[in-house]
Amino acid sequence: MSHASNAAQLQQAPPLLSVDNIEVIYNGAILAVSGVSLQVLQGSIIALLGANGAGKSTTLKAISGLVQADRAEVSRGTISFDGQSSLHVPANQRVQQGIVHVLEGRHVFAHLSVEENLISGAFVRKPSRQTAKQGLERVYTWFPRLKEKRTLQAGYTSGGEQQMVAIGRALMTHPRLVLLDEPSMGLAPLIVQEIFEIVSELNAKEQVSFLVAEQNIPVSLKHAHYGYVMETGRVVLSGTAESLLNNTALKDAYLGKKKSNSRA
Repeated sequence: MSHASNAAQLQQAPPLLSVDNIEVIYNGAILAVSGVSLQVLQGSIIALLGANGAGKSTTLKAISGLVQADRAEVSRGTISFDGQSSLHVPANQRVQQGIVHVLEGRHVFAHLSVEENLISGAFVRKPSRQTAKQGLERVYTWFPRLKEKRTLQAGYTSGGEQQMVAIGRALMTHPRLVLLDEPSMGLAPLIVQEIFEIVSELNAKEQVSFLVAEQNIPVSLKHAHYGYVMETGRVVLSGTAESLLNNTALKDAYLGKKKSNSRA
């Protein structure tokens, strides 16, 4: 999918998310992320690339506020969403403001049905029954496979279906920005392609913005407008998706010539 036609328009808009020079420390001593800066423009898909351990997941958790659950803190820098600082905003309030985090590993409530999992995503906004029903139908429009499996316990669905449940549950919060952590992990290439195509359509048709942390560089950049490459807790490269796809140094890193030992 080519995004050249609307790239200029996106660049003219103020950033929806602005991360400026953040540092994240675990247990008061372990530096996991240092000097990371990035932006997500309204209506854009941004790829956050790097090997396992590069700091991608920590960066997303810093943005969503979930980093505190890992006994970590943002010790330096700023994070702003829609022009307002969100550094000291609790994670649940960030969801209400429009930031939702789909964690790595397809976290679902295994003993609840697919539909019950989806409905749980709406609770943060305390919707009416009618609003929740409309939200469900919206998710089923994007993920028709989930409608077929709606009464099945989520733990008995496939890995790809569980990833769809996790994304669908996030959509039930009516987000403006979805933080998507390693959506391709452990999934067959055809399922990965299907999920990324849905992400692209959500972005194009509903203007939902995405920050996608991924090791699968070719697939993520195919659907992104812009990308940042992380290594050992720092951003070492950034550029348009097209320029990164053609970058020899990035291809070398992707093939494993550069290794990282820091925590993700």
